[in-house]
Amino acid sequence: MTASSVLTPERNRPALNSIADCIGHTPLVQLSRLFPGRDIYAKLELMNPGGSMKDRPARHIIEKGLADGILNQDTHLIESTSGNLGIALAMVSRLYGLRFTAVVDPKITKTNLNIIRQYGANVDMVSVPDAAGGYLQTRINRVQELIQTVPGAYWINQYANELNWQAHYHGAGTEIADSLDQLDYLFAPVSTTGSILGISRRLREKFPLLQVIAVDAVGSVIFGAKPGPRELPGIGASRVPEIFSPAELQQVVHVDDLASVAGCNTLLEQEGIFAGGSSGSVIAALQQLLPELPESARIAVILPDRGDRYLDTVYDADWVKTLRRS
Repeated sequence: MTASSVLTPERNRPALNSIADCIGHTPLVQLSRLFPGRDIYAKLELMNPGGSMKDRPARHIIEKGLADGILNQDTHLIESTSGNLGIALAMVSRLYGLRFTAVVDPKITKTNLNIIRQYGANVDMVSVPDAAGGYLQTRINRVQELIQTVPGAYWINQYANELNWQAHYHGAGTEIADSLDQLDYLFAPVSTTGSILGISRRLREKFPLLQVIAVDAVGSVIFGAKPGPRELPGIGASRVPEIFSPAELQQVVHVDDLASVAGCNTLLEQEGIFAGGSSGSVIAALQQLLPELPESARIAVILPDRGDRYLDTVYDADWVKTLRRS
């Protein structure tokens, strides 16, 4: 890295009007201890006020819906969530006085569930796995039942909502583009695929030769792989998102739960970054591919959420013992 190759953003910010204004402008940190001699930067999306990158689409979708008149004070938001978007929607809904119901499944962490409830949101828990062995389709089926019966119901539908990827295009994508004057590779986890598409579409405007590496979970069907058991929430999916655009991604790396846990622990031990399961997946994928990449390559990775929500899973030795190696 040279002093002129990383652009220094303005650090001083004026006083803000609300917690919503704290969303975004997350740090970009070099991982010099974990990857010495390499030019690798982590976008710490875990430092958003709701604890994850999902704060960005939650704010964008709600504020645009209110501005366009699609949402109003009689609206009851409903969404399927594995945790982070539920927290983000609960936080922003509380701010704007909107009702919100999160449709969740048993794999949500206890901490995430408690946070959603503390924000005053309703929680609707499904219990029957779908045909792929996950819960996503079951959650969506429950959402479709609720929008037929709940007065003022509005389904956010993050898997098909174009505002999802647009939030990341204008958010983390623009922030990374403004901070770097060179970038060769982007590693990012996938679930709805909104973040990797939005960020990469903005970055390619400045870095046309950018190679985008998707990090998926073993057992996820997004890229056509065979469905299988997986325990970590927030990465992978048991159905293909409507907004998915595989032609825009150059490669996919599938990471199993145990490798993701190892990635989390390595990130914590080497860099002091306490991150969630999908961040560990990204680190594991990077460790796997790095020997094949040019030593001069500049790489950005996305770390989506905080580790404290995973104290009873990723960072719990007894829970980790229950995982199976794929």
